[in-house]
Amino acid sequence: MKYLIASDIHGSAFYCEKLIEAFHRESADRLILLGDILYHGPRNDLPEGYDPKGVSALLNTYRDRILCVRGNCDAEVDQMVLSFPIMAEYAVLDAGDRLVYLTHGHHFNINSLLPLQKGDILIYGHTHIPLYEEREGILCLNPGSVSIPKNGTAHSYMTYENGRFLWKNLDGDTYMENEE
Repeated sequence: MKYLIASDIHGSAFYCEKLIEAFHRESADRLILLGDILYHGPRNDLPEGYDPKGVSALLNTYRDRILCVRGNCDAEVDQMVLSFPIMAEYAVLDAGDRLVYLTHGHHFNINSLLPLQKGDILIYGHTHIPLYEEREGILCLNPGSVSIPKNGTAHSYMTYENGRFLWKNLDGDTYMENEE
């Protein structure tokens, strides 16, 4: 199974459309969203193409292929317009001999680890900065941000397939990779 993992759309229909184009180009089976879907938040400028209604309409057409966790900018009112669950604080995927924990990153991240076992993987967004780092035997990954990248990083996402993670910009160019 191939997963496309993305975070921090922040209401940008412009970048959400590019993400959906990447989803098709990658032939991914599932789209994993790590929160902050519709609202830009009080600390961020409006992203290009800010249109939360457009984002919800677009994502709702993929509701049966989306797994999503709640970000710090996501609220119950957002759940009212999205037809897939967004309110879970985390999700867990079984990756054979290890577990993959998915969360937004405002509570659990590389500096505030969940009680994971060595070899497990923590994937989170929130910082808007791509990350690949091991901490205390736990692999910590961040796909960066779809719409508001920070520190000069690209508008980006990750893919996961057959034990391999790839970080790509929204045009599909790989700029970082890891094999388990």
